[in-house]
Amino acid sequence: QVQLVESGGGLVQPGGSLRLSCTASGIFLSVYTMGWYRQAPGKQRELVAMIPRGGLTNYSDSVKGRFTISSDNVKKTVDLQMNSLKPEDTAVYYCNAASTRRSYWGQGTQVTVSS
Repeated sequence: QVQLVESGGGLVQPGGSLRLSCTASGIFLSVYTMGWYRQAPGKQRELVAMIPRGGLTNYSDSVKGRFTISSDNVKKTVDLQMNSLKPEDTAVYYCNAASTRRSYWGQGTQVTVSS
């Protein structure tokens, strides 16, 4: 059974930092594209960052230079380091594992950026 469990969300002031972590079970990270997505109230879910199987990271323009995605295939974790957070980063953040045949999602973790 595949499970993706996110942790690390919370309330942070603008300009602050948070580190999200996704722990996977039931899959090998090396055969999946691992990504972080987010969904703000009233908006569609959007890609934040991803690590494809080739290992070249990819970021949305809105987070480039502020967020860093990393993975540990042995620990089966995918982290998202978020710096210089802005109120518009407020959303539920989801971990995703995708192959050509399947896509798995975590339950999400809330990130709120507010003073």
